[in-house]
Order: sequence, then structure tokens, then C-alpha cells
Amino acid sequence: MGRININMNRRNFLQIGGLGVFGVNLFDTLQAQGSQGKAAVEGKAKSVIHIYLPGGSAHQETWDPKYLSPAEYRGPLGTVDTAITGHKFSENLRQTAKIADKITVIRSMTHGEAAHERGTHSMITGYKPSPALEYPSMGSVTAHEFGGRNNLPAYIAIPKAVRKGGPGYLSNAYSPFSIGANPESANFKVRDLALPTDIDVERFGQRQKMRTVVDTHFNAHAKISDQMRAMNTFYDKAYSLISSDGARAAFDLNKETKKMKEAYGLNSAGQRFLLARRLVEAGTRFVTVTYGGWDHHNNIKDNITRQLQPFDQAYAQLITDLDQRGLLDSTLVIVSSEFGRTPKINASAGRDHWPKVFSIAMAGGGIKRGYVHGMSDPTGSEPEEDPFTNDTMAATVFHLLGIDPDKDLMASGNRPIKIAYNSKPEESILA
Repeated sequence: MGRININMNRRNFLQIGGLGVFGVNLFDTLQAQGSQGKAAVEGKAKSVIHIYLPGGSAHQETWDPKYLSPAEYRGPLGTVDTAITGHKFSENLRQTAKIADKITVIRSMTHGEAAHERGTHSMITGYKPSPALEYPSMGSVTAHEFGGRNNLPAYIAIPKAVRKGGPGYLSNAYSPFSIGANPESANFKVRDLALPTDIDVERFGQRQKMRTVVDTHFNAHAKISDQMRAMNTFYDKAYSLISSDGARAAFDLNKETKKMKEAYGLNSAGQRFLLARRLVEAGTRFVTVTYGGWDHHNNIKDNITRQLQPFDQAYAQLITDLDQRGLLDSTLVIVSSEFGRTPKINASAGRDHWPKVFSIAMAGGGIKRGYVHGMSDPTGSEPEEDPFTNDTMAATVFHLLGIDPDKDLMASGNRPIKIAYNSKPEESILA
């Protein structure tokens, strides 16, 4: 040990020695658990599930059908009555319509970004994109402010991170832990959680002891910085995750009954939403779930039907399941997309990008039940009542989590940046 170069990066040493059994992704994200955060006090929402529909889902064919408008605006689909008196959803949301009395639908969402990347940034961070600075996602801010619970990463992405879903100007420690696999796959297995096949429990224990020897050597021969002290905590937590039956079990869909899996749906929507429920139930603070592709410039009738019917079953079951388990009031569930679609059906029987007005849904975690906020005009072109912006959405999410939207975080160069551009939540949608 005396011949080891103490200038060598200890993390490299451990990996060279074969001790880096948890991947870089897991190491980096677990840093958030030992971080400078934990200043916030939990609010009504103890966890968040953000279901993101990439591509831009059409509000007319989902939450805000224009059934009284001319055919070129109305589109090809019919409607279904909901549990909210006087309000309808598109015909492919039949199961969701039955549980509409548990959710809030916002029909006046609006921002000015018609490009996918910029629209996604707006909805994931709450900030308008800037050429000078990349803002952190709401999940990364949550990880920064609270850290993790129960040996689980604070911020998890199913199956991978949303574009612009990272830490922005914050440390990479607050990146999401991407599970790296599709839960609907027959051989679904989360990377970084299991020991390599050539390392049994006994050998794993020996390597933990070896790490202790390495720690002792470095701590004795090097000037101990805050970063090195933190690294001790990071490795301890990574080992804790790998060796914690409870933490690993949160990712194990085999612990669910066949009946429950079928209730969610044996498809990507169903199994991703089910895994999200397991993770927040186990203590994860923020889970993003991406599902489907919603950029329907062509043949919107068939394309959105194919995507929306599995979503409908899975989402309705998720809300019902959380409610029955007593978790809905403490779990904020958001369904959003980067923008909506054009008021008129185009020449290809689809709709194009439209950020001027679209719809999102929010439920649980301090949100009203059975409520519709705002209104788009008769053709679905612009907000007619109570516009709801992306920065208002972010302020509302942070408020419900117990994070002060007006708090400053520090960007590079010690530049203070407010957590949310708008510090005022939308009071009318709060329970």
C-alpha cells in the first residue's frame, strides 16, 4: 500500500482494482444523497411521478376535445363523458374518464416554444431556454434540496432520462439514475443493482473491507478535503443500495402479482407506471416516466389511438392504485408534453406543433380532485380563460414539495438563480 501514488484519483483506484461494481451513473446520482441539500421541509407531496409524453400530444385528441367545432378542428375522434359533470375527454380515455373526479385537468397550458428541444426544456425545468445557461430539471432540483431516502436515489428516470431532464448548472450528482432497461421487457433487469456474476456475497464483503483499507491509506497520507469526505459517504451509500434488500426490491416487478401487472397492462405504459408506483412507495422522491411517441403529423386517428389506449388503462390504474394504498394525497402525479398540436387537421390527417395552448393533468400531492382549470377557445387555438404557464407549473410543483420557489441556487461563477422563474403557485388548483 505504501507504493500507491496518493495523487491517484481514488475512484479510479477502486475501479482499477475491480471494486467499482456499481456503474458511474449510479455513483454520480448517489452523490446527491450526501449533498448540501436537505434544507427544504417536506410539503404535502412527498414524491412526484412525472409522466412525460415526448413529441407533443394533441390536446384535442386527449383532454380537451373540440366536439362542437367544425370537422377540420374537431378531428376524427369522438368523446366520452367524465366523472366531472359537464366535461368530456376524447374517446380513448374511457378509463381515465371514470377516475376524473380524482384529478385536475389544466386546459390552458401555454408557452412560446414550438421546437421539441426548447419545448421540452420549458416543461421539464419551468424556465424558458437560454443560450447562456442550462437550467436544472425539477427532478434535479428536488434531489439537490432533499437528497435520497431509504437507500434509494432521489431522482430516477424510467427507462432513461428525458431530454433536458438533467442537472443543468447544478452538479452531475443530481442527475437522474436511469434504470437503463424497459420494464416491459421479458428479462427486465436494472443495471448497477446486482453484483457481477463473478462476485458472490462473500467476495463482495471482502471488497468492502478492502475499500476500508484504501480509505485508511488515503485519509492518512492525503489532505482530506470536503470532496474526499463526501466520497466516503457516496461509496457507503452505493454499497448500501446494493446490499439493501428493501432498496433492490423496489425495482423488482416480479414481486407484483400477475393480476396487478395485468391491471396496469402488460405493455410499456403499464409496466413503467407500475414500476413508478413501486419506487415512490419505497421512498424515491422524483420519478420521471417517458412513454410513447406523440409527434403525430400524420394519421393522428390511428397513431394516437395506438398510444393512448394503453396509457388510458395504465394511468387510470395508477391513480386508483395510489388512492387505494393511501399514497395519492402524498404523491403528485403529472402528465405533460412539450406542446400541443395545431387547431386544424393538416393535409396528412395529422396535426403539427402548437405551443400556444395545450393540456396537462395533475393529481394528488395537494392538488384538487375533480377540477378543470382554464379553457381554450372553441377551436383550441389559444387560452380563453386562466392561462397556465410552464413557470407557474414549476412553482406549483416546488410549493407542493415544500421547496421555496423563490430560493436562490448558485450557478457557475457564484451567480444566484431562483429555483423557479415564477415564485407563485397556482392557488386555484390546490386542495
